[in-house]
Amino acid sequence: MPLLRLQSLSLERGGRAVVRSLSGEIAPGTLTAVVGPNGAGKSTLVEALAGRLAPREGRMERRAGLRVAHLPQQSALDRQFPIRVGDVVALGAWSRIGLWKALGGGLRREVDEALAAVGLLGCAQRPISDLSVGQFQRVLFARLLLQDADLILLDEPFNAVDEATTADLMALMQRWRDQGRAVVAVLHDQAQVRASFDRVCQLDGRGRWSWGTTTEVLAACAA
Repeated sequence: MPLLRLQSLSLERGGRAVVRSLSGEIAPGTLTAVVGPNGAGKSTLVEALAGRLAPREGRMERRAGLRVAHLPQQSALDRQFPIRVGDVVALGAWSRIGLWKALGGGLRREVDEALAAVGLLGCAQRPISDLSVGQFQRVLFARLLLQDADLILLDEPFNAVDEATTADLMALMQRWRDQGRAVVAVLHDQAQVRASFDRVCQLDGRGRWSWGTTTEVLAACAA
């Protein structure tokens, strides 16, 4: 059974239709890339999948009890906020522990394990303002680990990130897929999409779309 099923979904941004009559499914254990030119509605689609934007038309059916995690673009986040790395990661568990509960020993271990998984063990006490772009993205992925979601939505997760960080985070996404989770990511690197993603949702910026296996969609786009 799919985690999400879209039926004739239409979305708008600023009063302008950007996605029209989109239909498709997101299955467990898949990596789906959302691609297309700037302004095509990629981020708008991800916000709708996260439940943060109501469709203008159509339906979006969710599997009962579906847990969703959404990571927006880094440009939408304030890295000057005075907060430590460990506290940012711990926010991934807020639905379990509450927003302001002090970190207990069990949660501290979860935070340390998540930081170790992204290559930042020992950095829990560092302020986020001291981090590079790549390090901060690793912290945000560690927070996703604590969210323990079935569906993980990523908006341009590798933008302005170094190659080593990109490779490490891509490996983590593949691990999520192997665990039966689904990942949907907005991407621009077609070679990366072809090498690592099972399925592609292509938006052309004029309301038209293609959704299918990576080989099928990219071959049709190249024709």
